[in-house]
Amino acid sequence: MSINTSTEKRTRTGHFGAGTWWQGRSGLLVPLIMAGFSTYLLIGIITMDVAEDADQPGPQFFPMIIMIVGYILTVLLAIAYIRNPEPVDVYDGLPAEVEEEKAFSTPVTSAVSASRLDPHEEDEPAQDRKALAEARAEDSAHRTHSDFVSLAWGAGGFAAFALILEFAGWILAAALLFWCVARSMGSKRPLFDLTMALTFSSLVYIAFAVLLGLNLPSGILGGGF
Repeated sequence: MSINTSTEKRTRTGHFGAGTWWQGRSGLLVPLIMAGFSTYLLIGIITMDVAEDADQPGPQFFPMIIMIVGYILTVLLAIAYIRNPEPVDVYDGLPAEVEEEKAFSTPVTSAVSASRLDPHEEDEPAQDRKALAEARAEDSAHRTHSDFVSLAWGAGGFAAFALILEFAGWILAAALLFWCVARSMGSKRPLFDLTMALTFSSLVYIAFAVLLGLNLPSGILGGGF
């Protein structure tokens, strides 16, 4: 099948960074946040008061591991977003055959379009085949884009975690972070996520406090531990 390469290309202009280097690279906010969090850990490690008789590997060991991993992920994510920006181009006026081929041009659109296929498609009524063609055209017209709502949930969770950690304590702050990240990933079960978040943060607190002898901030729940 031949594709007319002279087809007009139209770029969306209703979003931030349209037509600039930043177009399709809004995901760089994620490594930026990770870099800030890792730097926050670095400052905490440097300014931490460690007793001379502290058992090895000491209270600075695990934060240092998290900091190093955070910086590594920051660099890798930044390189990935710079080299592979998210596609935001929309093509208009293409023939139906080209639209169908474009529906399988990327892993995301291919997965969505393939999920609509029927092994006996040729035996379906003409109306169903027409609906399938329209669905494919819609998939190809709406390309992947930056989801700022999910990004806001994730970034807001990290910001809230850093702000309330000392006051609320690890268990509540980490549970809030877990819940926000779950929301940013599309979870629609807030009560279940909250239960899992509290369970996970409590287990981490116990692991550090009891097994490793490291005291995480207990905050307003400090009287109970």
